[in-house]
Amino acid sequence: MPNDTLKPLLVVEDNPGLQKQLKWAFEGYQVYIAGDRATAMEQLARYQPRVVTLDLGLPPDQANASEGLALLEEILKLDSHIKVIVVTGNDDRQNALKAISLGAYDFYQKPVDPEILSLIVDRASKLYNLEAENRRLAAAQSSSPLDGIVCASDQMLSVCRMVEKVAPAEASILILGDSGTGKEMIARALHRLSPRKDGPFLAVNCAAIPEALLESELFGYEKGAFTGAAKQTPGKLEHAAGGTFFLDEIGDMPMALQAKMLRFLQERSIERLGGHNLISIDVRVICATHHDLGELMKSGLFREDLYYRISEISIELPALSERTGDAVLLAKTFLDKYAGEAGRKIQGFTNEALAGIETYDWPGNVRELESRIKRAVILSEGKQITAADLGFEGAGGMLSLDLRAAREMAERKVIQQALLTHNNNMSHSAEALGISRPSLYNLMKKLGMDVADK
Repeated sequence: MPNDTLKPLLVVEDNPGLQKQLKWAFEGYQVYIAGDRATAMEQLARYQPRVVTLDLGLPPDQANASEGLALLEEILKLDSHIKVIVVTGNDDRQNALKAISLGAYDFYQKPVDPEILSLIVDRASKLYNLEAENRRLAAAQSSSPLDGIVCASDQMLSVCRMVEKVAPAEASILILGDSGTGKEMIARALHRLSPRKDGPFLAVNCAAIPEALLESELFGYEKGAFTGAAKQTPGKLEHAAGGTFFLDEIGDMPMALQAKMLRFLQERSIERLGGHNLISIDVRVICATHHDLGELMKSGLFREDLYYRISEISIELPALSERTGDAVLLAKTFLDKYAGEAGRKIQGFTNEALAGIETYDWPGNVRELESRIKRAVILSEGKQITAADLGFEGAGGMLSLDLRAAREMAERKVIQQALLTHNNNMSHSAEALGISRPSLYNLMKKLGMDVADK
């Protein structure tokens, strides 16, 4: 009987010896075996595995890869999200690469080392789960007040919970985070979840408007207030009455204007430029900045009283590099968006592209990721986005890793850490890694690592 606590894994292999070897090789998985194409499709429909290992040499054409490649296409046609790992002979690299071009997740060359193959299966399963979560979030966006915020990381889920808690309150909120982390998106979510959701949402970026124009943009002006003021013009604060006003990059607001903003926040009334009448405005103000306001206050560039007025509650957004797993989720979301807009049928990312997305530090955060995906959709000539399409190859500071290289690098780091922790004692290190001592020797040899046992 299937074990509901185990994840289903389909192993397509016609060799009886390998079937027995692989049946119990994958910890945490319920393994189903298929020896031919028809049986594989039956098992697939019955057990719905997320990951499949596929030997390309299947009957009735074991000497060639035609049957295996045909099965690969059938599997992906049934469910394009399934991660298929093709298993090939050492002299069959050409068919392995062809399988990758058809949409296979990865390939593994015989002879089979169950521990290494297990690592590949685990990685494929984790990626499937991330993409499934992304699809779930995307499906929920149309009815969710937090639509547009795609995440699965604990860091961003914590931010979303904070938004849901504080949005209904009238407390002033300061959103902190690097450029490109999505501060305006969070401000819009706060508005949609507030009692003011039916009112307007207006945004002004203090860094984008010249100092001489910012005051009139915010507070408006009377006719004749300055040269060119031909008529009375309300400011953005007045236009936002009854709703939410988002003041982005408040750390760039000039000191003179900070005093006027403080007065408004205290009294909830303004005077237009050139005017003398007080105008009461009922509006919620949300502020944001990428600056360290504490440092600006020490330097005399930001008013301390204004800081305490705007920051009754602070929400800090993590950089994309700190959001574990979110880069891949966001990349898939942006790919679906821009490929759909361009009318292109792009089937996802190559393994090298995914490795680059996961390992790059994204200094421009979500904004940079979105820009790169949009550019890649325009430039891509194949069915998948490549590392080159994303600009990862040959660029300083960017990694160009295929998935195998990324996996081997991670394995080396973990083994090195275990050896360092246990003073190069192989037995203790193997125990800490959860593998046998002979397996650790074999893995280190495979990775080209020196063995210095104590």
